[in-house]
Amino acid sequence: MPTKITPEITPEIVAEHGLSTSEYAKILTILGRTPNMVELGVFSVMWSEHCSYKTTRKWLKDLPTKAAHVICGPGENAGVIDIGDGQAAIFKMESHNHPSFIEPFQGAATGVGGILRDIFTMGARPIANLNALRFGSPLNEKTRHLLAGVVHGIGFYGNCVGVPTVGGECNFHPSYNGNILVNAMSVGLADQDKIFYSAAAGVGNPVIYVGSKTGRDGIHGATMASAEFSEGSEEKRPTVQVGDPFTEKLLIEACLELMQTDAIIAIQDMGAAGLTCSTLEMADKGGLGIELELSDVPVRETGMTPYEIMLSESQERMLMVIKPERYEMAEKIFRKWELDFATIGKLTDTGNMVLKMHGEIVADLPVAPISSEAPIYDRPYTLTAAPASLPIEAVAAPKDWALDLKKIIASPDIASKRWIWEQYDQQVMNDTIQIPGGDSAIVRVHGTEKALAISSDCSPRYCKADPFEGGKQAVVETWRNITAVGGDPLAITNCLNFGNPEKPEIMGQIVGCLQGMSAACVALAYPIISGNVSLYNETNGTGILPTPTIGGVGILPQVNNHVTIAFKAEAETILLIGETVGHLGSSIYLREILGREEGAPPPVDLKAEKTNGDFVRQLIRNQKVTACHDCSDGGMLVALTEMCMAGNIGAEISLPENIAAHAFAYGEDQARYLVSCTNQTQTEIIAAAKDAGVFVMELGTTKGKRLKVKDYLDMEINELRKSNEDWLPDFMAA
Repeated sequence: MPTKITPEITPEIVAEHGLSTSEYAKILTILGRTPNMVELGVFSVMWSEHCSYKTTRKWLKDLPTKAAHVICGPGENAGVIDIGDGQAAIFKMESHNHPSFIEPFQGAATGVGGILRDIFTMGARPIANLNALRFGSPLNEKTRHLLAGVVHGIGFYGNCVGVPTVGGECNFHPSYNGNILVNAMSVGLADQDKIFYSAAAGVGNPVIYVGSKTGRDGIHGATMASAEFSEGSEEKRPTVQVGDPFTEKLLIEACLELMQTDAIIAIQDMGAAGLTCSTLEMADKGGLGIELELSDVPVRETGMTPYEIMLSESQERMLMVIKPERYEMAEKIFRKWELDFATIGKLTDTGNMVLKMHGEIVADLPVAPISSEAPIYDRPYTLTAAPASLPIEAVAAPKDWALDLKKIIASPDIASKRWIWEQYDQQVMNDTIQIPGGDSAIVRVHGTEKALAISSDCSPRYCKADPFEGGKQAVVETWRNITAVGGDPLAITNCLNFGNPEKPEIMGQIVGCLQGMSAACVALAYPIISGNVSLYNETNGTGILPTPTIGGVGILPQVNNHVTIAFKAEAETILLIGETVGHLGSSIYLREILGREEGAPPPVDLKAEKTNGDFVRQLIRNQKVTACHDCSDGGMLVALTEMCMAGNIGAEISLPENIAAHAFAYGEDQARYLVSCTNQTQTEIIAAAKDAGVFVMELGTTKGKRLKVKDYLDMEINELRKSNEDWLPDFMAA
C-alpha cells in the first residue's frame, strides 16, 4: 500500500483531473481502493483523450494500415516504410494546438521538438519538418500575435536543431479564432536493421533517464489538450512546455551514436504525460512491471513532488532500457554530449508500476489495466447530410475578371506564404531539392540518387460541407501533390483536429471524415501508418472546422527526374488533364468573391484520381512534361496563375464554350493537373491519354509576361505576383 498523499480525493479533485464519475468508479474497481494524488494524476493523463484515444479508437482500428512496403504501422512512436536499398523512412504528424494558443512561441517550438523525438527515438535521423497551421480571421485581434509567435517558435526550434523546414500550409478562418491549429510533421531516415522500438524486456534491466532535467513546466499538458477552452484558458500557461533546441540537438546525436551499438533494448521519448506515459507504455508493451526511484530523477527545481515529477512534460527527455553490460559505454556517450544520464529504476516481473520517493512507496499501480481497461466510448453521432450541389447558374459570374483574380490570389488562403517559410532554414543538411512553394517538398536521400516527396494538406471547408467527401479529398490531395512532382505516393500520417466529440454532429464529422479517408487510402493503396487525434478544439462552445490534416510521403527513384510548378520556357503547350464540370460549391471563388460558404464540395472520383495520377506520373518519369501543378484551391485559373508566377512566364489560353467561363476557371473539380510540354511531345501525350482513358484538353501556350484568357482577362504577371506576395507581409506589418 503506497504512502498516503494529501489532499483527500474529492469529487471536485476528480473533476479537475478531467475524469468523469464513471471513469473514477472504474479506477476504484481496478485498484480496489481509493487512489492517492499521484495515482490519480497517473490515471488522469493516461486516460485523457490525448493519450488514450478513447473516443476515436473504435473508428481508427478500421483504417487501412498495411502494405508490402509498411514496416511498422500505428502503435509505435512513428510509422516506418521501406524505401529500398535497406533504408526506411520514418514519419509522423502531431498536434500542439492548445499549447500554441496559450503560448504561441513555446507551444509551436515544443511541438517541433516533440515530433522530432518521435522520429529519432526509432533510430532515424530527422531530415525534414513540415507544419500545417490554421489561424482565425485576419480581422480577429489575436490572429497577428498568434501567427507571429507560432512562426517564430517553429523557425527558432527547427533552425537551431538543424533540421530543414521544407513545406506545409497555412489557412485562415473565423472558426479558428479561439482554437488555432499547429500540426507538426517530421520525416527521418534509418537503416532497416537499426530501427528501435519501445517494448521493454529483461527483468532486472536498468531503466535509464537521459537528456534534460525535469522541471515544473507542462504539468497536466495532456489533460489540458483534451478539454475545451473557456474565458480563463490563458491562465493555463504553466501547462505549456519550454523547449531548448540546442539540448535536443545534443540528444539526437547522443541517441544516434548509441544506436550504432547493441546497447539499447527499448527506447521511448517523454512526450505527452512525460515520465508517466513513457514508463507505462514501455512496461505494458513488454508485459512487465517497472519500479522507479523518483529521487534519482534529475530535476532542475527544488522540492519537486512525486506528482510533479511524474506529470511534468519538460522537453528533451528520453527513457531507455539498456543492457547492463553496456551501461558504462552508454553513460560515457551521454556524458560526452553533456547530457544527464541516470538510472531511475528497473524492470520487474510484478506487472505493477511502483513509484518510490527516497525509498518510500508513493504509488503502486497495475500496468496492464491502465491501458487495457482505459475507457473506449462509442459516442452517438449524427452524420452530416450531404448538401445539394450548387448549380452553376446560382453562382454569379465575375463582373471584373482582373479584379476578382487579384482578389482571390491575394486572399488569406491563396496568398503566398513566403513571409512564413523564409523564416525557416530550408537548406540545412544540403539535401533539399524543392523548397516551399510547390506541390511537394523534395528531399534527397543523402548519398543516393533517390529522394522523398513530402506534402501536407486538408480542405476544412470541404470537410465541413461533406465530411465523407472532405476526408477523401484530404487524402487524394497529398497523393496528387506527390504525383505532381513525379513521386510514387507510399503512405500517410494524419492529424485529426475536431471539436467536441460529445456533440453528435461533431462526432458525425469525425466518423464521416474517417470513412472518407479510409475509402481513399484503400483505392490508392496509400495506407495510414501513424497519426494523432486532437479533439475538443472548441472555445465557449464554438468549434473549429473539421480539419483532418494529412501528411503524405512518396519516393522519387531518380531525384533529377522531377518537375516543379514553374513554366520553363515560352511557346510550350499547356494541357489540362482530367475532366471539368465546374463545381463551385464550397469553393474559394464562392467564398472570397461572393461571400458565401455553401453547397456540396466537388465529389472525389477515386478511380479517376488513380487513373489520371498514374498517367501524369508516367509522363514525368518519361520526361514528357516540363512543368506540372495539380488543380485544387481556386481551381484551374489559380493553378495557372501560380505556374506563371513561379516561372515568370505568361500564358495565353482559351476557355471552352460548353461550360460557363467562371465555372471552368474557378471550379474546383478534382483529379486534375495542368502540365506544360513542348510541341514535339504534345501529340504523343494526347495519343497516350486516349489509350489510357484519360481526358486531356489543350488550353493554350506559354508566352510573354502576361496572363491572357481570351475574351476575359489580360494582366501582367508582375501585377498578379505583387497581389499574391504582398498580402501576408502587409498584414503582419500593420
